[in-house]
Amino acid sequence: MPYFYIKELKKSWEDFNVELSLECEKSTMTTILGPSGSGKSTVLRLIAGLEKTDNGQIFLDGKDITKTAVQSRGIGMVFQTPGLFAHMSVEDNVAYGLTCRGIKKSEARKQANEFLKKFNLEGFGKRETETLSGGEAQRVSLARTLIVQPQLVLFDEPLSALDSPLRKKLAAEIRTLQKTIGFTGIMVTHDLEEAKAVSDRIVLIKKGRIVWQGNAADFNEGLME
Repeated sequence: MPYFYIKELKKSWEDFNVELSLECEKSTMTTILGPSGSGKSTVLRLIAGLEKTDNGQIFLDGKDITKTAVQSRGIGMVFQTPGLFAHMSVEDNVAYGLTCRGIKKSEARKQANEFLKKFNLEGFGKRETETLSGGEAQRVSLARTLIVQPQLVLFDEPLSALDSPLRKKLAAEIRTLQKTIGFTGIMVTHDLEEAKAVSDRIVLIKKGRIVWQGNAADFNEGLME
């Protein structure tokens, strides 16, 4: 069985249905690509447990997590907006997940500051979050997610609020981090260039169904039409 596997997942509303199967190998990045309204973010919410499935199963590292509580799935999530805690410094934002797991605050802060170096944020620990640029804030959000070593990381269009040059820069950084740290990730985006920059595999969905999936290098732009 693949490291991550969705088997015949179904979710229905009055005017829209999601129905798909999907698999990802460990330590790879998969992008779910598609136009607005195609169901991309809905798939992430179903994987994370933020929406309940009607039918189907979700497996992670050999375990059926379909009905597992959100906080027990071993999944981290990075959103379009960083969602940092404004009353906390950068180091305390990144250390938050560690302290929630019982690590002493002093040790958690130490680990957070070491971890920030991987994100080109060395020396940022004492900064207030309101002083960060959009790109810096998103890197802090990513660091906060990854430091607790989730089994799977979900990215819900994390770059879409940034301008084009910064999006390209951060897409490259995410790809480098993914290879360096070796996390398993699934990103959703409507941007083909972004998808190719970060992905091993691309899954194209339209109207809640997969219409193509394969290696990122093999994706034909004409499929987007």
